[in-house]
Amino acid sequence: MNLNEPVNVGAAIGKYRWTICALLFFATTINYLDRQVLSLLAPQLSREFGWSNTDYANITAAFQFVYALSMLFAGRVVDRIGTRAAYVVAICIWSLGALMHAFSVPMGEGVGVLLGAAGIVVAPSILGFMLSRAVLAIGEAGNFPAAIKATAEYFPKSERSLATGIFNSGANVGAILAPITVPLIASIWGWQSAFIMIGMVGFIWMSVWLTLYDTPERQPRLSAQELAYIRRDQIAAPAAATSAAPATKVSWLQLLKYRQTWAFAFGKFMTDGVWWFFLFWLPTYLSAQYGMKGDAIVVPLAVLYSMTMIGSIGGGWFPSYFMARGYAPYDGRMRAMLVIAFFPLVVLLAQPLGSVSYWVPVLLIGVGASAHQAWSANIFTTVSDMFPQKSVASVIGLGGMAGGIGGVLLTKLGGWVFDYYKARNDIGTGYMILFTICALAYLVAWCVMKTLVPRHKEITDL
Repeated sequence: MNLNEPVNVGAAIGKYRWTICALLFFATTINYLDRQVLSLLAPQLSREFGWSNTDYANITAAFQFVYALSMLFAGRVVDRIGTRAAYVVAICIWSLGALMHAFSVPMGEGVGVLLGAAGIVVAPSILGFMLSRAVLAIGEAGNFPAAIKATAEYFPKSERSLATGIFNSGANVGAILAPITVPLIASIWGWQSAFIMIGMVGFIWMSVWLTLYDTPERQPRLSAQELAYIRRDQIAAPAAATSAAPATKVSWLQLLKYRQTWAFAFGKFMTDGVWWFFLFWLPTYLSAQYGMKGDAIVVPLAVLYSMTMIGSIGGGWFPSYFMARGYAPYDGRMRAMLVIAFFPLVVLLAQPLGSVSYWVPVLLIGVGASAHQAWSANIFTTVSDMFPQKSVASVIGLGGMAGGIGGVLLTKLGGWVFDYYKARNDIGTGYMILFTICALAYLVAWCVMKTLVPRHKEITDL
């Protein structure tokens, strides 16, 4: 069958591509389960080990810094060895990192001896958790480059943002499951068991992935009609666009020549830190502002992250409204992202109205977090809209590094601001400052992205 022939979308073309989307969904769920265990145990661990807000910020910043650096190389690895193998490597490393948290203090003591000889004194608990977070970050950096590349391989452009929104909603499911399972496991078997039991789930997913995933051209479960439907809007020859290994290596310097790369990277730099802030600091916020501990935090967090599922899937669908009216994929996506960028402004009201009930900031932050997931579903897909498949993961890696750097800066700023205002018995002002930054980040990001890439322009010379 000629893959360039028009395909009757209404025909029975098959749905195996959605099985792949389901695999990506569960991988992202596990990804966020593993990374959120620490934030949920942070109040308990802070009391046990005497951490300050700055200490906790340093531990989370270690994850973000290594994640940012690893994203740069993760994209290259995915493009080099292919999606199937790259996902196996990534989930093995991040599951190992998750397990290491249970043994963080003994590891930190060993590292502490070496640093002590150099005259550097850091608490063993902080060193051990920083090391575990670093290994976790190296593995987790591979998730999104591999997932976006798999989406580009298995979905036509018209469906990519929806598929991305669906698998990206796994982050929200992970964020919902974590507060339900982690405190329960920790209360019964201890905090170490929470890291071990959650960390083992990744190895189960890996066995399913190896059974069900292969490139579309080598996938026996994929019909010729569905393959033709997937390839229907490619402008390059399918054989060149979908080969397991690219014919030529695309360097970072080549990618940095394009404004499209800088637009994506800046959008990630400005907005990824917002999600990191919500993910790592919300349990601490509810504890500091409202004295909530343990099981009391579970329901508010579950409600908030349930809201973000709507944003992720709805945001993935939203650009199709504009595409159906004749807009090119990138142009339709940017229109949708402009609308989405206004929703985080409601977070500005979280502190002023927080005295009414803790539910007010929870719901307002929920709207902002939902908007982030809607934004994320679209900004990821702008890459596959404009870059050839052989370079998609590399561009995602460059942008992911920028997003990680933005996350490190916002996390470090948060730790310093919160300690500063806590010492003055005015922690609310600290949160107001951070909420303001989170609320405005998306409009700033959109304006710069639109300036760099005013309209859709597909790259064909790589």
